[in-house]
Amino acid sequence: MKTLAAVVVMSAVALYAQQPSSERVQAPSTDGKLNIIAFGAHPDDCDQRAGGTAAKYAALGHRVRFVAVTNGDAGHQTEGGGALAARRRAEAQEAGRRIGIDYVVLDNHDGELLPTLDARAQIIRQIRQWKADLVLAPRPNDYHPDHRYTGVLVQDAAYMVVVPNVAPDTPALRKNPVFLYFEDGFQKPNPFTPDVAVSIDEVIEKKLDMLDGHVSQMYEWLPWVDGKLEQVPRDPVARRRWLQESRAPQPTPAVRAALIKWYGAERGNAVRHAEAFEICEYGARPNEAIIRKLFPFLPNASGD
Repeated sequence: MKTLAAVVVMSAVALYAQQPSSERVQAPSTDGKLNIIAFGAHPDDCDQRAGGTAAKYAALGHRVRFVAVTNGDAGHQTEGGGALAARRRAEAQEAGRRIGIDYVVLDNHDGELLPTLDARAQIIRQIRQWKADLVLAPRPNDYHPDHRYTGVLVQDAAYMVVVPNVAPDTPALRKNPVFLYFEDGFQKPNPFTPDVAVSIDEVIEKKLDMLDGHVSQMYEWLPWVDGKLEQVPRDPVARRRWLQESRAPQPTPAVRAALIKWYGAERGNAVRHAEAFEICEYGARPNEAIIRKLFPFLPNASGD
């Protein structure tokens, strides 16, 4: 007779075996390169908040994985269900291909995400499989419940990734990664704090390449839900220009101050496009030296 513990482990393994094969890909062995993983609620969320930073990591040979925690099957005005999920998965994979990163879409329904134990285990497995050095995710205060619960799920996974008896089918990490939040504009209960700011001026076109790959969102759903669908140009060149104008805003004053901190006054004031991140207290607590190691494209302390 099987023990209860054995049954639990066998059930977990069976559940894990049902996951898409791309989610079981192990990160390459340690070779001095960083393993970066970012979580968004939907396909295209990570691209909007960290696409430029991801392009900079990829250009240096570091490994980046974007994970959409839901499949996006509700995010459109005229399409939905499995057909939309398939379309959005293909868009995500194309966006990742354009800058040379891995893109995984988990099979949770759009608009129905909850901070369950099963969803938490999915996040834990992804972080462990990627042997993450750095984890990026939204803050848990946002207008969209899927965004909020993605933030909660990643927070809840922050310590559990090192606990072997949690999600035991996937080997636990031996050290806790650094966890950072994406930038957002929400002020309550507390505003976003830009602890790290990255200039993406030299890769803004790559970020736009990613966003351009999400046709169903950038040119259809998001303009429609904002009441601006008629403003989207039909001409591809004009449409790309419109995308830059609508999806590449200038840094906020707080982000500008962080840019000056990391790049110096002259360079920091000259940055036109940036992505910023806030340290999550639930992961490893990075000092300045660790942040510079995790963001190797920042100038060193002397400004070089």
